[in-house]
Amino acid sequence: MITTTNLTKRYGNSVALDGLSVEVKPGRVTGFLGPNGAGKSTTLRLVLGLDTPTAGSAVIDGRPYRELRRPLHRVGALLDAGAVPGALSGYHHLAALARSNGIGRARVHAVLEEVGLASAARKRTAGYSLGMKQRLGIAAALLGDPPVLIFDEPVNGLDPEGIRWIRMLFRRLAADGRTVLVSSHVMSEMENTADHLIVIGRGRLIADTGMADFIRQGSSGSSVTVRTPQGADLEAALAAAGARTRVLADGAIEVLGLPAPRIGDLALARQIAIHELTPRSASLEEAFMDLASAEAEHTSHPAAGAEQDN
Repeated sequence: MITTTNLTKRYGNSVALDGLSVEVKPGRVTGFLGPNGAGKSTTLRLVLGLDTPTAGSAVIDGRPYRELRRPLHRVGALLDAGAVPGALSGYHHLAALARSNGIGRARVHAVLEEVGLASAARKRTAGYSLGMKQRLGIAAALLGDPPVLIFDEPVNGLDPEGIRWIRMLFRRLAADGRTVLVSSHVMSEMENTADHLIVIGRGRLIADTGMADFIRQGSSGSSVTVRTPQGADLEAALAAAGARTRVLADGAIEVLGLPAPRIGDLALARQIAIHELTPRSASLEEAFMDLASAEAEHTSHPAAGAEQDN
């Protein structure tokens, strides 16, 4: 498990992270979201001991990363797929990491096979595509068979087959009882992969909740598409019931504020023919954008009497 407590990082007068307290639990894929500059990369660097917090703490299974002996056995991480020495082959890059953590060569061959790089293992990484470097970075994260895994933008450069593969990999790792934290800007993929979300903005925690709850609570975008030859009659009935409607370009009616069963009941009571009644759930991207807009609106209008930074 990854735990941060009042985790704070300042760079001069700039606050990159402001008292972040979260738990990333095992057995599920946790998505880590936030707009650019929100503090995601800073958080990951602090968790992995690459930077020192100004205040608070970040621990992995109760211990700071820097205190872990042979850390690859405890934590695997992919932060920058391009940060590999181009003169080395994929195999020799992993073999060097393995030696430094007391990992046998058999494991190097196993992870290269698992990520689909066995045939390119002896080629210099300078000739690898971005997708191949991503796979090599994932292999490095898996090398010590660790219980905690951290991935930053892991689908960059992967083709659709690779994206499907990594989605299944994350789910399998979580099903094994591991802690899996994934930071990504690809909302559609996060929606298909993550079970839980941690969302930050301006260095502060905005949400720490399940995927379904986040979409339901964070977005006003859920709607129902209705088709009827009696559009004007239905719109009048819906307006009287407090719903909002909008006629789409193809003639269908988009309804906000009433669930599909209620719309069907209203139409039946007024003998209005219905040709289509399709609920549409909001997407993660819509929920995230709604929440980000609300957060921006909140922070741009401080409470009356509050001091504002110059």
